[in-house]
Amino acid sequence: MSLLPYALARPVLFGMDPETAHERTLETLARVQNTPLTCLYGERRVNDPATVAGLRFPNRVGLAAGLDKNARCIDGLAAMGFGFIEVGTVTPLGQPGNPKPRMFRLPQAHALINRLGFNNDGLESFIAHVQQARCRRESAADGIRLGLNIGKNASTPIERAIDDYLVCLNGVYPHADYVTVNISSPNTQNLRSLQSDQALDALLGAVAERREQLAQRSGRRIPVFLKIAPDLDETQVGLIAATLLRYGADSSGQPDNSLGVIATNTTLSREAVKGLPHAEETGGLSGTPVLEASNRVIRALRQALGPAFPIIGVGGVLSGADAVSKITAGADLVQIYTGLIYRGPSLVREAAEAVKAAR
Repeated sequence: MSLLPYALARPVLFGMDPETAHERTLETLARVQNTPLTCLYGERRVNDPATVAGLRFPNRVGLAAGLDKNARCIDGLAAMGFGFIEVGTVTPLGQPGNPKPRMFRLPQAHALINRLGFNNDGLESFIAHVQQARCRRESAADGIRLGLNIGKNASTPIERAIDDYLVCLNGVYPHADYVTVNISSPNTQNLRSLQSDQALDALLGAVAERREQLAQRSGRRIPVFLKIAPDLDETQVGLIAATLLRYGADSSGQPDNSLGVIATNTTLSREAVKGLPHAEETGGLSGTPVLEASNRVIRALRQALGPAFPIIGVGGVLSGADAVSKITAGADLVQIYTGLIYRGPSLVREAAEAVKAAR
């Protein structure tokens, strides 16, 4: 249990601009990780091992991408008790993202809106930070898994998006336990168009071909996850599922652990936050309002993909019961982001214990 209750730190952080609080938190984590000061926020890791996509996870609760875009705080975040950490989204070249202000709290709804736009320092810096993480060097004993999330530069035309994903895949492949292809952020123009049938087929085909080349060179074949949006109707989910099955199944049609899906990213819907301050800000809405939309997509995916296809559920987890709802909907693993901001590190243990007890 952490020595500094998050309830004491939260009023200070919530008194700051959201992005300022975010950056100061990451700066602090980067300074104190791997020091005795980790005890101020660290949490005991719940032991609830699971094998998903051919990988063994020490428990089923992870950190979603977006919080640590530059992979500066992997060790610090790992100390919070997660079974896996996902960092990024990284793009080939560094980019500033969208103009500020670009993060907004909606505390009445336990929600955030962000339009950051893949702000990051670029692939070279990202890889250097990943290589410095101690938990990667100790992974054989520790068991924590690391996902690296990749995207396209805002300046790259959507017609050339595949080029950016392949550049990033080349770079991160040697350092990842799994790679996430992010095609669902609402804050990069036209990015979500890659979820359409033909565009997705072309992207996954190119990624699968490059992954096989990298696997042959390295002798190591790692899973790829596709991160999709919650704002998809039944037909769209069905088309995505059919494409996933084409590239993630063996000759008999059974999942081969080479491909998985993360459901979901943030939503563009404002139905659940109408009338609240900042509700009409442009960007992706996360937190409690996206819980059911995410679960709806997870249920549809599980029905379409069958019982063995790897699914990670994310969106709106602010309690142990929320985490269990993802598993009940059909997810194998659960990720947290906005809930960590509202609840602090104790949510990780609460969610992992609830998921363990529910099975």
